[in-house]
Amino acid sequence: MGLIKRFLAGYSENFIAAVALWPIASAVLTLPILAYLYHRDGRLKFASVVSTYLAVLYFLGLGCFTLYPLPDGTSGPGISYGVPWQLNPLAPIGDIAREGLSAVPQIAFNVVFFVPLGFIAGRLLRWGAVRSVVLGLAVSFAIEAAQGTGLFGIYPYAYRTADVDDLIYNTSGAAIGWWCAAALGRVLPPGALAEDGEVTHEPGFVRRCVAFWLDMLLVQLVAGTAGGVASLLCWNIPALEPLSDVPWIPAAAAVAFVAVELAVPWARGGSTPGGGFVRMSCETRPRKGLHRAAFLLVRLVVLAVAFADLPLAGPLLALFYLAVRRMPYDLI
Repeated sequence: MGLIKRFLAGYSENFIAAVALWPIASAVLTLPILAYLYHRDGRLKFASVVSTYLAVLYFLGLGCFTLYPLPDGTSGPGISYGVPWQLNPLAPIGDIAREGLSAVPQIAFNVVFFVPLGFIAGRLLRWGAVRSVVLGLAVSFAIEAAQGTGLFGIYPYAYRTADVDDLIYNTSGAAIGWWCAAALGRVLPPGALAEDGEVTHEPGFVRRCVAFWLDMLLVQLVAGTAGGVASLLCWNIPALEPLSDVPWIPAAAAVAFVAVELAVPWARGGSTPGGGFVRMSCETRPRKGLHRAAFLLVRLVVLAVAFADLPLAGPLLALFYLAVRRMPYDLI
């Protein structure tokens, strides 16, 4: 027991670093996580939300435990010399013969550390055995490659040992984790994926925000690509040079915004690209003809105000929804 305590004490700083980064990473990943859960389950389930944020903490720990602390100063591993790769898969036999039981915790840790990864793949992502084990192998290989290349060249030398045995242990841990998820699934099934494609016409405020965020990512991607290409053409083709002063990116953003928030929902029963991903329609009740056109146009204007990031636009919309339980355009 004392041997294990001493071994774990050496990683206390890594654990503290992972916990310190957790709130930041969780805040950054909140919208992608919500989008994924809405897409997968069609609703937010408390257990799924908690499990996903714990998975974020695990992946932070994975990085901190394997790559942190980073080298500093003017000398030492990674700075003035490197740590050689360990490519002998039978090396643990010699380590145990030479060091006795003190070599066992490191081996066990490398197996146990990847058990949650296999469990997450099998339970949370609901992947099969082969896919889960390949994920474990890929993640382990990426870590060992980072360790053996000085964090992919950031440092001139390797500052930790890239060990082929770690690859074996980590992959085995992922396989064990998947098996544990499969065993639990026989007793407590995780529930079937929402494969029926059912779309809700009564989305809550959070789901609306997630859908709008996804739509704006698409608008910005299209605008940046199309506007950037147009600008390059104007700069490089003499005949188009008079158009080089046109604000192509804002113009492309306006066109993309109208397409995403008006044309697409008009053609797809009220579902924007982001809305379709999180299984929602913006049309809370049936509308036809001019009535439907007025609804979508007013919605476009309201969202354009929000997209313009005008002061208080977002908070006022949120307060309106909290008071009325509808967005302004839903009243049309």
